[in-house]
Formats: sequence, structure tokens, C-alpha cells
Amino acid sequence: MTIEIATSVKQLLEEANAEIETLPIEDAIAAHTDEDVVVVDLRDIRELAHDGKVPGCFHMPRGMLEFWIDPDSPYFKDLFHADKRFIFYCSKGWRSALAAHTAQRMGLKRVCHIDGGFEAWRESGGPIMSHEKKKPKNP
Repeated sequence: MTIEIATSVKQLLEEANAEIETLPIEDAIAAHTDEDVVVVDLRDIRELAHDGKVPGCFHMPRGMLEFWIDPDSPYFKDLFHADKRFIFYCSKGWRSALAAHTAQRMGLKRVCHIDGGFEAWRESGGPIMSHEKKKPKNP
């Protein structure tokens, strides 16, 4: 049995990109050290371990976005209610476009995503650091 998709990923991305700011890679590299900016890495932890990350970024798995932004959620993170500009990125810019769109719909005012994601960052010579695994907490 084939399931008929009502809205394709392509359509979702087109809708998101029509409503959000997409930051050119050069602007993202220039802004990533700004004190007014929080660069948010949405990739899976395995991607960070394998490919590295943008120095100083905040890691938020894409699946936690809505829960960490909503102050009524038990998983809420204060960081998302700071008066900052949030620059999201993923590997290619697809997850980050959808995430920026969702965050904007939830009320974040200054949110955008990096055009081309981490792949564009790496290809443009943006700084990359290795990702250190968190050490387990002692019981």
C-alpha cells in the first residue's frame, strides 16, 4: 500500500524559505563570534563527532527544538529567551530551514539559518573544532 503524501518535503522547504531569513555563508562566518549571536547546531550528535562543529556553537538536537523554546515545557532552556540573534545550521540547510521556520512561528524574533549548512561552512573555510564527548556523570 502506497501512502499519499499531502505535503512534500520540497513544499515544506519552499514554504519555510519564503518566510525565514537565509544567511549567506560569508555573513554567517563573519557573525559567528558576535556576542549578540547564538549559533545553534541542530545536527545529530554522531554528525558532530564525525565532522566537528562551529566553535562556540550551542548544540540542540532538532527533535528538542520545540521543547527547549517553549517556557511551558519541562525541557525549556532559558537561552532561547535571551535577546540574541539565533543562527541555526544543520548539514545542508534543510533541517535548519524547517527549524528556523518553526522557531519563528513559536515567537523567536531574530532567527535565521545558514544557506548550505555545515557543508557550505566547511567548503568556505569557516573555523571548525572537534566535538568532545561529554564525560558521564559520577553516580
